[in-house]
Amino acid sequence: MQVTETLNEGLKRAYSIVVSAAELEAKVNQKLAEAQPEIEMKGFRKGKVPMPLLKKQFGPRLLGEAMQETIDGAMSKHFEDSGDRPALQPEVKMTNENWKEGDDVHVELAYEALPEIPEVDVSQIAIERLVVKAADADVDEALSNLAQTAQDYAARDEGAKAEDGDQVVIDFVGKVGGEAFEGGSAEDYPLVLGSGNFIPGFEEQLVGTAVGDEKTVTVTFPESYGAEHLAGKEATFDCKVKEVKMPVAATIDDELAKRFGSEDLATLKGQIAERLEAEYAGAARAVMKRGLLDALDGLVSFDLPPTLVKAEAEQIAHQLWHDENPEVHDHNHDKVEPTEEHNKLAERRVRLGLVLAEMGRKAEVAVTDAEMTQAIMAQARQYPGQERQFFDFVRQNPQMQQQLRAPIFEDKVIDMIAGRAAVTEKTVSKDDLQKALDALDDEE
Repeated sequence: MQVTETLNEGLKRAYSIVVSAAELEAKVNQKLAEAQPEIEMKGFRKGKVPMPLLKKQFGPRLLGEAMQETIDGAMSKHFEDSGDRPALQPEVKMTNENWKEGDDVHVELAYEALPEIPEVDVSQIAIERLVVKAADADVDEALSNLAQTAQDYAARDEGAKAEDGDQVVIDFVGKVGGEAFEGGSAEDYPLVLGSGNFIPGFEEQLVGTAVGDEKTVTVTFPESYGAEHLAGKEATFDCKVKEVKMPVAATIDDELAKRFGSEDLATLKGQIAERLEAEYAGAARAVMKRGLLDALDGLVSFDLPPTLVKAEAEQIAHQLWHDENPEVHDHNHDKVEPTEEHNKLAERRVRLGLVLAEMGRKAEVAVTDAEMTQAIMAQARQYPGQERQFFDFVRQNPQMQQQLRAPIFEDKVIDMIAGRAAVTEKTVSKDDLQKALDALDDEE
């Protein structure tokens, strides 16, 4: 086998590989010899089939296998000897298209090599970790929101008219063409006005009614209504209002705490404070991560694989286009050309991605099976009732596995760097943290 370098320009590499016909024949003969003891053919005992007959029968198929294995072996040996790591899947193509059995095989191998990543002294990095404590006002606001979700309804004053958001208790009889239809009647039905639980236009017509009022509500069933005999038809509902109730937030006390699984109000407040501070910590980590990546980006400079940058820029441009055109859910649109801004962002992402990958590799950072399982479970919750199918899909899809593994790996490397950098804690308010988060969005 002959391997000749044909291109070495920047990170671009190309090689001409020639596999001799004699080498291929020897490999085919070796495969046949290994298989011969187990082969049976009509007229011959097991293991006694003559080699020429075996070669005639199985030679063409084994020749293809031998070519693939030889070329794969040549590539593996090249990368082992050269130390190169391809940025993307190498391009391999046969250059003598009119090849026939007995000819040498000519192959061209081309790829972009990953650059040498310089060592980074992360102790030079100085960053802040923002710390936010849950203020009493924040806990009280969260408690108030909880009380709203646990709201009840209390009777309005006598003669009071129903408002949007009120609950009315009604009897009703639905009719189409003057005839009552099955399933269109109920008694003492509690309906929250504005909830959208009834046919469009129904609830609005009960706003302004009072206890004792009788009102005929006229609506048209949607064309897509589930019951075909009602879809698209006009109907009337004879309604009698029996109660009008206004929403009342639950009292913030020990009883409310127990409704949410806590022993008492003090315990619930403590749990809310912990949850809020965990949320603040997550947001603060995002701010710290950006600061760390900015500092890291300022410490390194090296050539980037053009193909990686181009692919990343196209992905950024495509994603931003969809963000600006949320009504388009498919990819049947004109190609989105990256701008100079997209290219600069792509260069940063590729550069930092390569640095983090190299630092993680050298530090032997690994994503454990338990961490992967946890990530898959978190994603699977988005598909209630189909969790098992999602697990099977991920298990059979290496690309999906990599999409889940990559952010876990990155976070672990970030934590490793933060552990070695000079990190100072700074206590700030919730509003200051929010401003820092907003600044991250502005810089995208």
